[in-house]
Amino acid sequence: MNSLMTRSNLFDDLFKDMMSPGFFIKPLHGDPLPQSIKVDVKESADAYTVQAELPGVTKEDIQVTVDGNVVTLRAEVRQQDSQTSDEKSLRSERYFGSVARSFQLPVDIDNSQAKAKFDNGVLTLTLPKKQGGGGGHQLAID
Repeated sequence: MNSLMTRSNLFDDLFKDMMSPGFFIKPLHGDPLPQSIKVDVKESADAYTVQAELPGVTKEDIQVTVDGNVVTLRAEVRQQDSQTSDEKSLRSERYFGSVARSFQLPVDIDNSQAKAKFDNGVLTLTLPKKQGGGGGHQLAID
């Protein structure tokens, strides 16, 4: 009989914690740090178009490298909240980190003609096809 009382106390403690103020407060930023960069790759006769989702990232924190037919995307994710002196912080969820993704295309890329543009959280790469190789090349993002 004594063990039944202990089990009952465990459930009481669990429900007491769940009903405490602040337990159901949602995170300020919703989703945690993404595990990978989501991309769409399209091919035309003379180029590849890559669109990558990078919400909450500035273009200065993105690095795109093309080496032959291997494309590497890297991004530093920084999210933090500001608080004034007359506010009381109930919950603060911030994250910092980096995400990266590499993928291989069927043919080499012409580095001299490759372009990158970042607008509203979407990175768009225009990667013209080329036969032959060359060294790795980092793209400037517009």
